[in-house]
Amino acid sequence: MLVDTMLGFNFEEDRLKHEITRLGARRVLLQMPQGLKPAATQLAQLVESCGALSFIMVDPCYGACDIAQSEAEHLGVDLIVHFGHTQMVNQTKIPTLYIETHANIQITSAVQQAIPLLLAYNKIGLTTSIQHIESLNSAKQLLTNHGKTVLIGDAGQLCYAGQLIGCNYSNAKTIATKVDAFLFIGGGIFHALGVALSTDKPTIIADPYDNRAYPITDQAQRLLKQRYANLQAAKDAKTVGILVGLKLGQKHLTQALDAKAAAEKSGRLAVLLAGRELTPEALMDFPNIDAYINTACPRISLDTPSKFQKPTLTINEFMVLCGEISWIDMLKKGLFEN
Repeated sequence: MLVDTMLGFNFEEDRLKHEITRLGARRVLLQMPQGLKPAATQLAQLVESCGALSFIMVDPCYGACDIAQSEAEHLGVDLIVHFGHTQMVNQTKIPTLYIETHANIQITSAVQQAIPLLLAYNKIGLTTSIQHIESLNSAKQLLTNHGKTVLIGDAGQLCYAGQLIGCNYSNAKTIATKVDAFLFIGGGIFHALGVALSTDKPTIIADPYDNRAYPITDQAQRLLKQRYANLQAAKDAKTVGILVGLKLGQKHLTQALDAKAAAEKSGRLAVLLAGRELTPEALMDFPNIDAYINTACPRISLDTPSKFQKPTLTINEFMVLCGEISWIDMLKKGLFEN
């Protein structure tokens, strides 16, 4: 059974089977982001071919921080297999196997299409998500062949040099003063927006899935204006709800308590709201709250702000509102980063 040929990703089937056998796992929970779920039934068959019972998580999976620990405990699972991210949570009650799921897709055409968009820049910072980390050196060589000086930030707290995750852009920020622009290799705009906003540098996306390249700078500026307008909309909030994530890697209780203290110092009433799925629909049940402060995954605030009926700020934005930091200092710290 070759699951990796189904979607163009490497699901490391031999390693998966080896770990199930090595651990003597009898019940296995499979967890993966939306784009990988079409392969879930085949992966479940592979697990059961090893003599273990498999469960597939249908809930959304937002990143390496989102480990279904409590769900696994309820199901009596003795192994969680988490696809699509590098290891982030090091200590779990139930053994957790991270399978990075690298993409088996050529990035050459998309990078070549990015080169005309980089003509005005000599020094290029190169970044990507985990799916394309193995292609980073070939992209660097291609840019070098076209006369560019290419820099890749050190891994830092992450697993690989040049790697980005949705709440950590540290390796891009470490080289921001040394480059003229950034090239992000991957699909979607979220990570590239994070690069543009965290570094204040022109940012180009080379998307191998759509086989195209395009700049993201204008979208980043529009998002920045939207976030500032959202902050202004929360200015007169008298009662704020501080969102506390209960997912294993998203529970930032210290930040939530700091936000509560800052709110009360500024004369606002603050209540702590805890949950695993902090959706706009769930928050509609609290009509007396004027604004929300999100201390869980920053994507809750940033992905679909129009769906929230009340202003929903990141922790850093709220600190600006309370006068604890300036807007400029917040941007330096990172709009997307906790």
